[in-house]
Amino acid sequence: MVLSLLAGCGSGGNDSANKPVPSPENTSNEGGKAGDAIVLGEKPLEFSFYGNYDWYSMPVWGDDLATKWIKDDKKVNVTGINSGGNTKQKLNTMIVSDDLPDVIWGDRGADIENMRANGLLVPLDDYLDKYPNLKKWAGESTLNMLRSPDGKLYQFPNWYTSQPNGNAGYLVNKKIYEDLGSPPLETTEDLYQYLKLVKEKYPNVVPLEVGQKEGIDILASAFAENHPYRFNLMMAVPEGNELKSIFTDSAFRESLQYSNKLYREKLMTQDAFSQTKDPVQEKVTTGRIAVFASSSPTEFGVMGDSLLKAQDPDAGYIMIWPVHKEGLDKNKIFPGDYNQLGWNVSVITKAAKDPEAIFAFLDWLTGPEGQSVSMWGPEGLYWNGMDQDGSTIFTDKYTSDPEGLAKVMDSTVNFQWAGNTVYVDGVKSKFEQTLPEEKRNWETRWQLEITWKTQYNTTEFVNLDPAGDSEEGIISQSVFGIYEQARSKAVLSAKNEEEVLAILDQAEKDAQKVGYDKLLKYKTEKWQENLKNMKQ
Repeated sequence: MVLSLLAGCGSGGNDSANKPVPSPENTSNEGGKAGDAIVLGEKPLEFSFYGNYDWYSMPVWGDDLATKWIKDDKKVNVTGINSGGNTKQKLNTMIVSDDLPDVIWGDRGADIENMRANGLLVPLDDYLDKYPNLKKWAGESTLNMLRSPDGKLYQFPNWYTSQPNGNAGYLVNKKIYEDLGSPPLETTEDLYQYLKLVKEKYPNVVPLEVGQKEGIDILASAFAENHPYRFNLMMAVPEGNELKSIFTDSAFRESLQYSNKLYREKLMTQDAFSQTKDPVQEKVTTGRIAVFASSSPTEFGVMGDSLLKAQDPDAGYIMIWPVHKEGLDKNKIFPGDYNQLGWNVSVITKAAKDPEAIFAFLDWLTGPEGQSVSMWGPEGLYWNGMDQDGSTIFTDKYTSDPEGLAKVMDSTVNFQWAGNTVYVDGVKSKFEQTLPEEKRNWETRWQLEITWKTQYNTTEFVNLDPAGDSEEGIISQSVFGIYEQARSKAVLSAKNEEEVLAILDQAEKDAQKVGYDKLLKYKTEKWQENLKNMKQ
């Protein structure tokens, strides 16, 4: 998964109704009574931070405008601990050597629950009323779903939400599209014919860029209604009250046949299973792609649109409604998904000297001021105060300097650990509605018009993964290896559609041999538990 979530824009400019009110004071409990609550900035706070991902390397705190301001004004300093590209080994080493960081940021699931069960994490319940931003914005329902079996809350969510969000979908090179006559791009057949035309007319352009293979999963959504790519990542597909095999799922099988055809005819990225993020970014930002299918194409699209328009006002990128197989309802096609728990979580370990102060900081970060600073930089540059409704008020520079804004936002994306989707999206939407179309932020425009309307609510499917050292967890690792190998082999090696199906049939047999049926039963039970909890 990629980090550029909702990197868009926000609220108010010179509307006289939006007269600035003072930004929140240097306190972490906006809207609450201070009492004996910790006030950020009164004394220094330092803590160590570990991102539990192979790909994540925290930038230097204080080197960008936003974290420099936080460091100077709030007196908060964060020291990053890098994984070295091997998170599993790094985390285990830190646990065994009793040398845990103060905060661990990563996916919900087995790693966190194991640390909780072994008494390594700090419960957060005592802080919720004292610092009320998280409780106010996430709500009891979301917090209850994050609670551990002991009934306590240990996880601080990131990009939690109560409304649709997400950027998954299809980016289209506007200049190429218009030059080729702006043909229909609605069905999978339309897309296929268009990619052939691109290959013929633009031999130096990648017809369909799929990034680091995630675009192949996005394509699966085109072959069934209500079928987000999340099902591929789950390695399970709901059917009635049970979760069934991904390898026998008709949409998944047909999508790999389609991807294989595109690959064989050189209409798709030829190094999708081996390329890194950098060449993908380079191709998109320089306009050397015609279509880009991705879980977050806007991450590079917003930069590419700005750079290409600077060279040619008629260039840039647009987004299209997700493509669908002929005969399906286009309004039931969902290339991406969202859930109310959001993306990932932060946990405070018992190594922290002052866990309450860390919670106070995270709670400030997820509130209006923290979100404004972490999204758009320090006050006074692209935003200035809040309106009477508590929404960020943006300055004229926000719309007049999109390139500078993009640079600021790009510099903070890897520090967004406590994203508040409802606040950020609400601010953006409110502001964008006041602008003429030509002045609207590129990314926010497409979120409002397409991507937020085409993301599927998958809250019921969260937390299905078993603990890594359990029997089901070991099975899951084996099945995932089979899945990865079968998917790449089906796309890259199959000579025709029949071979694709044969590869998937063999994968199903191999998965069943290692206990796939037991894993599906486990995930089904967790899914049904979620459904019960959501009704409470």
